[in-house]
Amino acid sequence: MDVPVLVEVTRGPAVESRHRGQIVVVDPKGALVKQVGDPETLVCMRSLAKPFQALALIAAGADKAFGFGPEELALFSGSLSGQDFQVDLVTRALARLGLTPDALQCGIHPPLHRPSAQALSQAGLKPTPLHNTCAGKHTAMLALCVYHKWPLENYLAVDHPVQHLILGAVGRMVGLPRDEIKVAIDGCGAPVFFMPLKNIALGYARLAASQPGSPGGDLLAAILAYPRHIAGDGRLDTDVMTALPEKVFAKSGAEGGYALALKKGGLGVALKIEDGGARALGPTVVEVLQQLGVATPAAQEALAAYAQPPILNHRKEEVGRIRPVFSL
Repeated sequence: MDVPVLVEVTRGPAVESRHRGQIVVVDPKGALVKQVGDPETLVCMRSLAKPFQALALIAAGADKAFGFGPEELALFSGSLSGQDFQVDLVTRALARLGLTPDALQCGIHPPLHRPSAQALSQAGLKPTPLHNTCAGKHTAMLALCVYHKWPLENYLAVDHPVQHLILGAVGRMVGLPRDEIKVAIDGCGAPVFFMPLKNIALGYARLAASQPGSPGGDLLAAILAYPRHIAGDGRLDTDVMTALPEKVFAKSGAEGGYALALKKGGLGVALKIEDGGARALGPTVVEVLQQLGVATPAAQEALAAYAQPPILNHRKEEVGRIRPVFSL
């Protein structure tokens, strides 16, 4: 199947570049509701797996054992920007486990939130693992290790008990047995999972339809209550959830992956920009929300900067647009 064009980048009167990709919308039973392209396209989940990895913590009862509430559960599901409030929350969560930030093996990079990165540099400080976008996820893994009394030093190994537990949790949500999930290594060193795009959408549909009081219901409620913990200020995920409060869980993954859990109707959406181009995500996600009838007029106004962002030259003149061109 030819991969369809999702987004065009114009310059003046003509199209200069195109971003191709696939979109799948399913219900909690896995029935296909809408699509663009091939639902069977194999996709690496990257950070789209984070809420399902966090579910393993809740299912085990470790969240209650350590007194983790909605804020921590949302943080464990997010791709963090390294803002101070996120760093502080990770630090406090580690302290509840009797651990220091040195226990995190996610690696180091500057905060994704540019003002936070600039403030750190101006203070003469260097980033730490606490600023890593995956610090929350790794804290949840460490919590499972402490809860089950598993070794901490190799918690990222594919054959470590915590990774076996997480793989099972992911597989149950996406409707795949373990042996049908291809495992690779993510940017933070943790195992990550390849699967058909439709199965990623199924996982998000099941999360959207989770009953209150269930592990999935508790996690979704926490996520919807704390959209800043899922990404951060000025990020698409947080801005979508803020524009549509209590209605949508929006989650980005690396390399052009994205997913939505829509509470109304319990629908799950998964999409993949084939070339990994992040600039195509905003227009695609906003257009999906509009075509599914989820975006209210107020939300459309709040997300207008993402819908068809302008291309500016060095003189700050608009010379083109990034625009969606698909129909579900």
